[in-house]
Amino acid sequence: MLHLSGVLLPEGEQRDLWVRDGRITFERVPGAETVSRGGFVLPGLVDAHCHVGIARGGGHLTDLADARAQAVTERDAGVLLLRDCGSPVDTRALDDDEDLPRILRAGRHVARPRRYLPGLGVEVEPADLVAEVRTQARAGDGWVKLVGDWIDRGAGDLGPLWPAEALVAAIAAAHEEGARVTAHAFGTDALPDLIAAGIDCIEHGTGLTEDLVAEMAARGTAVVPTLVNVENFPGFAEAGQAKFPAYASTMRRLYASSGAVVRAAYEAGVPVFAGTDAGGGIDHGVIADEIRALQTAGLPAEAALAAGSWAAREWLGLPGLVEGAPADLVVYDADPRADLDVLQRPQLTVLRGRVVA
Repeated sequence: MLHLSGVLLPEGEQRDLWVRDGRITFERVPGAETVSRGGFVLPGLVDAHCHVGIARGGGHLTDLADARAQAVTERDAGVLLLRDCGSPVDTRALDDDEDLPRILRAGRHVARPRRYLPGLGVEVEPADLVAEVRTQARAGDGWVKLVGDWIDRGAGDLGPLWPAEALVAAIAAAHEEGARVTAHAFGTDALPDLIAAGIDCIEHGTGLTEDLVAEMAARGTAVVPTLVNVENFPGFAEAGQAKFPAYASTMRRLYASSGAVVRAAYEAGVPVFAGTDAGGGIDHGVIADEIRALQTAGLPAEAALAAGSWAAREWLGLPGLVEGAPADLVVYDADPRADLDVLQRPQLTVLRGRVVA
C-alpha cells in the first residue's frame, strides 16, 4: 500500500492518492507508505509505436532476455505502456513479468513478398491478405500492422503494396475480429486507399497532403509521426542515391516537410500520438525526445505531453489517474507542461502498484 501527494496531471490539482491492490484510490488507506510528496504525478508515459524484439539495425532478436532488456529501458524512461507495431518475436512471456511495461501487440507486419525488410514480416499476396489479417488480429492485442508502402524496385521509388479492394476487405475483416488496423506509410501514394478503406491509424504519415489530413480528421483516423525516426530520412536517401535516385529525392522532400505535416494534422483535428519506432533504427527509451519533437513541430507543450501520456492511454483503452485505475504513474520534480525536458528525469515510477524505479 502506497501514498503519494502532488499535482496530478492533466487536471493540475494538488491531491493525495493511495495505491491499494495495484489500483489507484482517493480514499485514505491507513498504514500506507508515503513514497512521494510535492512532485508532479503523470499517468505512465506511452510509446505508441515501438518494436520489442527487433534489434538495432533491423535484425530480429531470438533471445527473450534481450527483448526484456528493451522493455526495461522503456520503463526506466517512464514508459509504462507500449504499443508494439510488429515484431517477429513472441514476447507474450513478458506479460508475466510485473517489472515490465504493459505491451499491446499488433502481431507481425503484413507485407508483400520482397516489399519489406527480410524476415520481419509475414509476406502474402493480395488474395491472401484477408486471411492473414484475421490471423494477426487473433495473435495481437487489438491491433494489426500493414506495410502500406515501401520501395518499388521496378519504379525506383516508394509505392503502395496493396490494391484498394484488398485493403477494404482486410480492414473490414480486422474490425470483425475486434482489432484496429494501422499501416506504415512514408509517401503519399498509398495513403488515399488506406484512409478510404477505413484504417484506424497511419504510422509516420510524412506524405500526408492537405486533402488527406482533412479526410483523416473527418474520419477520426490517428497518426503517429515517429519524428525521431524521420530524422533518419536523409541517411536513407544517401544510402539509396546511387541505385534509386527518385527514392532518394522523395525521402529528402518528405523529411523537409515533416514538421509542417504534423502541425497541419494537429491543427486540423487529427489525433496525434507519440511513438518512437524504437527497435531497428532507433534506440529504446527516447519517448521524451519524441514528445519534444512534437512540440518543435508545432504542438503546444501540453498537447505534446498528452500525446505521450493521458491521451495516448485513453486511445489505447487504459485510464489515467482516476479511481480504480491500474496504478501506473510517474512522478517528476517539476512541471513537465512548463518544460518538457523534465521528462528526461523521472523521480519515481510506480508500475502495477509497485515502486519499480
